[in-house]
Amino acid sequence: MAHETQVEELARPHWSRTTFRSLRHRNFQLFLSGQMISLIGTWMQTVAQSWLVYRMTGSSLLLGTVAFASQFPIFVLAPAGGLMADRWNRQKLVIGTQTASMILAFILAAMTLTNHLTVWEIVVLAALLGVVNAIDIPARQTFLIEMVSRENLMNAIALNSSMFNGARIVGPAVAGILVATIGEGWCFFANAVSYIAVIIGLFLMRIENPAERENEQSALDNLVEGFRFARGTPPIWALLLLIGLASLVGMPFSVLMPIFADHVLHGGAQALGWLMGATGVGALFGALTLATRRGVRGLARWVALSAGAFGGSLIIFGYSRWYWVSLAILVPTGYAMMLQLACTNTLIQAMAPDRLRGRLMALYTMMMAGMAPFGALFAGALAHKLGAQFTVALGGAGCLAGAYLFWRYWPRMRDAARALILASGMADRESFEQAPTAGN
Repeated sequence: MAHETQVEELARPHWSRTTFRSLRHRNFQLFLSGQMISLIGTWMQTVAQSWLVYRMTGSSLLLGTVAFASQFPIFVLAPAGGLMADRWNRQKLVIGTQTASMILAFILAAMTLTNHLTVWEIVVLAALLGVVNAIDIPARQTFLIEMVSRENLMNAIALNSSMFNGARIVGPAVAGILVATIGEGWCFFANAVSYIAVIIGLFLMRIENPAERENEQSALDNLVEGFRFARGTPPIWALLLLIGLASLVGMPFSVLMPIFADHVLHGGAQALGWLMGATGVGALFGALTLATRRGVRGLARWVALSAGAFGGSLIIFGYSRWYWVSLAILVPTGYAMMLQLACTNTLIQAMAPDRLRGRLMALYTMMMAGMAPFGALFAGALAHKLGAQFTVALGGAGCLAGAYLFWRYWPRMRDAARALILASGMADRESFEQAPTAGN
């Protein structure tokens, strides 16, 4: 018996081989290394821009306005971005969006360093970046399946999220130091330079089996087809509604972070960097947790639990007046938020037919990032009237309510979710039959 157990342990893959298995693919290695450098710069710019707007205006409403301007185009244009991802070469598309983002970052840096920047020019540049992101996000998400094998897609999604949140830890912390010492403009310049790494990596990729392109129908018919499929598929629709709710009422807490750093916790720009970094630490561990998994069964249960944990953590953070308590609670907040996002992303991609993948990921992008501007604007206005703490706590209560409803109604949709996953080839029937609770 002991000998059999020893043999089983030797046969079981080491955790590191399981967690990082998608890095066996050269294209994904190039993508991940370039994105890691670029996203550190992106997070530096995000924090520096929030602080610059707050320093120039002192207004929570204008903080919300800038966030709205940067994300509203995603809500409007993400369907077009998803359609482009289904019809065009995704590698060339992502190279184009990353180049456009680099140019906008250089413009923002130049205007800041030469003192020719007003808050309304920040709004315009943020809106233009939002237009680029509306195309970039669904294109990058769907491009992953061309970089790795189908069985490693979930791992690639998780590692991509891990990299995103690793940058989220480093970027805000560096930005907090740089803003306090040399100013926001150099953060914007560093972000612009960082795009060079990801663009080089994209040019070096060799995509051997690009996805088939959808060109038979008109663009409008293609868009309508994607919406109809999602609306008529209860498991996908429920996942989209839950992530949309979290984006609308929960995720705007990050928009109000400068107010918590300054007025509630009395810490200034460096405190802002550490608070954002703490959220990133939790989010990194959340993504790595998903990376250790080898199958999709049970992910819907994870979605419900993480959504509830996210809401509960926001309530505690909202009412905390102690810096160290707030810093500590942001770790589970980031963990739960990222676990919900990554599990939802994985489940939708697992259920998506290949020909509709770009359009379904565009809908995910609309609900994940596109609902955020409405939440940011609403949160900014509500915080202006009732205070940032009450606003964040109220959003947490909304996330708890959504998690409860999803948990209650998912069992009715479980069989349909299994059928879609089997049809897409993301799992085999044997894996479901071995676990009667699969898909919970």
